Amino acid sequence: MGLGIGLIGSGYMGKCHAMAWNSVATVFGDVDRPRLVALGDATAELATRHAKAFGFAQGTGNWRELVDNPEIDVISIAAPNQFHADMAIAALEAGKHVWCEKPMATSLADATRMRDAARVSGKTAILGYNYIQNPMIRQASRLIAEGAIGNVNHIRLEMDEDYMADPDEPFYWKSAETSGYGALDDFAVHPLSLLTVLHGKITSLVADMAKPYAERPVAGGGSRPVENHDIAQALFRTEAGASGVLMVNRSAWGRKGRIALQIFGSNGSILFDQERMNELQVFTRSDRGDVQGYRTLLAAPSHPPYQQFIPAPGHGLGFNELKVIECRELLRHVGGDKDAHVIDFDTGLEIETIVHAMARSTQSGVWVET
Repeated sequence: MGLGIGLIGSGYMGKCHAMAWNSVATVFGDVDRPRLVALGDATAELATRHAKAFGFAQGTGNWRELVDNPEIDVISIAAPNQFHADMAIAALEAGKHVWCEKPMATSLADATRMRDAARVSGKTAILGYNYIQNPMIRQASRLIAEGAIGNVNHIRLEMDEDYMADPDEPFYWKSAETSGYGALDDFAVHPLSLLTVLHGKITSLVADMAKPYAERPVAGGGSRPVENHDIAQALFRTEAGASGVLMVNRSAWGRKGRIALQIFGSNGSILFDQERMNELQVFTRSDRGDVQGYRTLLAAPSHPPYQQFIPAPGHGLGFNELKVIECRELLRHVGGDKDAHVIDFDTGLEIETIVHAMARSTQSGVWVET
């Protein structure tokens, strides 16, 4: 019998989690089909409606009922950022495994409490960094590890979307200080997760944040001050000796889902753009001079676990498929495979520490150690 699943939240990422739980056994035939026990949401009506749509047996307006339910083994947390800590800690203390969307929490103290609770519980506790699951990112990691581009010496990371680009967009929770610093928590953590798996830790940095719109309209007229920042950038140095640049902007007109990586080494370079997520650009100086240039690697069954979805190259995976892969890696970890490709709460806290170091640097205007 498969693990019992409880899902908190039925919005964008809640639905994504639900699709992953519904699909994981179909895509990866070596796992038992999870039992979708209950869905918790802000109201009982909302929870019941989405439980039916998502395939859960029941819905509840009280998320703590999921924590107390003995039939539930894993809690998926897809609620707003400010609730992550209380939900994850309660679930871990109740002996549940946890799959929590990023960021961990809105304060470093809460993120540390989450990490500590995971350690004490001994349960699996991972974060929703699904971009690291892309078969093309895994291929990039293999190429770097094999020395295909030599010693990495410079990295450029960018993430841009335009859902906050319109100055007339009403104020909502992502613009409130309760959700965190803004682009750093909402965005920067994703390219930082890719940096973590492709290269390693940041040791020092200098950062700045910007607020393109000081106020946003509210229902009924008038406006409300924007309480966090939609743009952030940083220069950094890594433990392995590379220099780097991070730029993130959630008010970038025309950008829809861009995470752009440029990784430069002594013998070549690798380029990736999430908006073209089934492609990887690779340059190696070992090619003959008259044919040197970037070659495009197109996602194919030779790039695991692409073949679990599609038996033919060039057809392409999407965002939701990455979540299915992440769900499979979670199940591997729950099953005792410590080599599962996940970002657990220990590594997640390292990413949170970098985010808070960037905020400190913005305030001080100087380089800081992480």
